[in-house]
Amino acid sequence: MPLPQEKLYTLEDIYDLPNGERAELLDGRIYYMAPPSTQHQEIAGELYATIRNYIRQKGGACKTFIAPFAVFLNKDPFNYVEPDISVICDPSKIDEKGCKGAPDWIIEVVSPSSISMDYNTKLFKYRAAKVREYWIVDAVKDMITVYYFETGEMNRYGFSDMIPSGIFEDLKIDFTQLDL
Repeated sequence: MPLPQEKLYTLEDIYDLPNGERAELLDGRIYYMAPPSTQHQEIAGELYATIRNYIRQKGGACKTFIAPFAVFLNKDPFNYVEPDISVICDPSKIDEKGCKGAPDWIIEVVSPSSISMDYNTKLFKYRAAKVREYWIVDAVKDMITVYYFETGEMNRYGFSDMIPSGIFEDLKIDFTQLDL
């Protein structure tokens, strides 16, 4: 007797969610998202503002987006994520629905409900989709894990460290200077 098939969900199922309900779609599986904490929002907001201001001051063409912002990683109907912060340097990837393809830089701020997703599932998906740089910000561990996928490096930093961006040569984010 064959095993029962698991239902594969698509973008249509995401768009059909009740108003205000958020979820991500990875390989046809829906993952519901809990509302973020105040600390989560403060961290994401400060990082977004720091990166956006840096790009503006340099006259850069990259765009910075904060969640909720749709990222269609594989340009297929089975993968949809809402990273906390997305930096996209190729304007042709951006349309009215979000980002088609991999952003250059993604930052996820860990929530209690997202630990496994951020450290495991999304790490694999982002690397496979050709995201250039991925930061996991974990306030509970006082740690930022940075994956520079282009060079294959991974580094861990504390909240008292200056963290270099691999995307922008002269951008270093000093967490002690963020209003957290």
